Amino acid sequence: MIYINGMKKWGMVSILAVAQFVMVLDSTVMNVSISTVVKDLGTTVNGMQAAITFYTLTMASLMLIGAKLCSKWGLMRAFVIGSVIYGIGSFITAISQNLSTLMLGWSFIEAIGAVLVIPAIAALVAVNYKGKDRITAYAIIGGVSGAAAAAGPLIGGFMTTYLSWRYVFFAESIIMIFVLLLSGRFKVAVKPVKQKFDIPSAILSASGMCLLVFGMLQSKVWGWVQPITEPTINGHAIAPFGISIVAYLLVSGALILYFFYIRQQKLEAEKRNPLLQVSMLKIRRLRAGLSVLLSQYLIVGAVFFVVPIYLQMVVGLDALQTGMKLIPLSVALILFSLVGTKMVAKRSPRFIIRVGQVLLVLGSFSLLVTVNRDLTGFLFATAMFCLGAGLGLLASQLGNLNMSSVDESKSSEVGGLQGTYQNLGSSLGTALIGSVLITALTAGFITNIGASDLPASTKNYVDTTVKTLQIVPASSVQSYAESQGSTPADAEQIANIYKDAQLQGLKEALFFLFIISIIAITLSRGIPDELATSKKVA
Repeated sequence: MIYINGMKKWGMVSILAVAQFVMVLDSTVMNVSISTVVKDLGTTVNGMQAAITFYTLTMASLMLIGAKLCSKWGLMRAFVIGSVIYGIGSFITAISQNLSTLMLGWSFIEAIGAVLVIPAIAALVAVNYKGKDRITAYAIIGGVSGAAAAAGPLIGGFMTTYLSWRYVFFAESIIMIFVLLLSGRFKVAVKPVKQKFDIPSAILSASGMCLLVFGMLQSKVWGWVQPITEPTINGHAIAPFGISIVAYLLVSGALILYFFYIRQQKLEAEKRNPLLQVSMLKIRRLRAGLSVLLSQYLIVGAVFFVVPIYLQMVVGLDALQTGMKLIPLSVALILFSLVGTKMVAKRSPRFIIRVGQVLLVLGSFSLLVTVNRDLTGFLFATAMFCLGAGLGLLASQLGNLNMSSVDESKSSEVGGLQGTYQNLGSSLGTALIGSVLITALTAGFITNIGASDLPASTKNYVDTTVKTLQIVPASSVQSYAESQGSTPADAEQIANIYKDAQLQGLKEALFFLFIISIIAITLSRGIPDELATSKKVA
């Protein structure tokens, strides 16, 4: 079963859980620190949105490659190499002095380390635990993931407010050193699989996902179909046939992923070595579990981007105050991860997941109808609690559900699939909902300025100049308006209009989140409706 010198039965999963905690902690820590990082690095909220998106996008686009390397190199070797790379990336992030260095260390190097570590964690649990122990082990990993997502805002908020966000990444480097030292005691009886690596499949997978998410990210700047602004190459605007380049990016990404799927089918039929055995996606429970996982992390990515952004850049809270506002979600996420783990003995995975999805709908709807300029009040806290409860129930089920859908020989591939869907969901949540927020903010500001009694010169200036707004404090807008010649009274009116547009943008973003949470319920139809076991149920 498990051969660990001097370690008890749960020694391996405990150390793997520490590594998993660090992997998940990263993004939620950064989200509550956005306003401080923007100041420290001299960048913008849009720049940080790009960094957050590319962190999860790098993982999503390379996770299948990482899973294949786990099989090729061996699970422990891949885990060790990934941990080393991740620790180096954390250190570079900690010492970064500009956005470019941050993106190199965090969005690229850390993400590359994670694409080896995450599939290895899933596979190591699968091959070393059996029966009820495996269910418990995956519940531990899922619960730790939920705890990391919940604790991230508080840890990041405290460190950023009283010390520096950089210390979080220094600490991650040190933790990964300890993980490496302790993992040296593992002895895993799974040999590497000698196989060729299909480079064209890797290129198709990575480029297709990158184009899709990058298109969504840039929609706020370039427009979805009708161009807002146009990218230029050597001074020439790029908008073929008057259509925004975003539309071409989305269509191209979808086509490339289609060709990727066809190539995998062909390679599998010829008994060659596909990057992804697409026949696994015919397993109903696995397909449903992965789809729910994607929707779960889309909601996580969206909530952990738009709410902290609003709290910091609009309400004016610091990182710790922002983390405190998220406490109801954090507490509920941890609590209901434990509740979901206890429920598996009496309730089916479908029942538990459906309850979680309904709570996500209630939470997103409550958040939409109770949102106010300061995001205060009991109802706001209740809405966040509902969201956390729903996310906690999902986290308690999906890991074991997906991994138990196949035999151990495919565990690293399913681990890679889980990582792909999870991080693609986070990327889409940050890019899509974040873009909705900024697009709505810009449109609302321009419209309300036009309908106001401000001087015609001010209206004309806004109408002809403003294409995409940055999310900044309203006081900055007032100061800028005064610097452009507006009277103090007009500048104050412009700032108030900007505040109203910010709130409207948040509401529109939350409305999209509510619709997505409703649609997500349909994805759980293939989840098993019998009590969970360790047996495969196709």
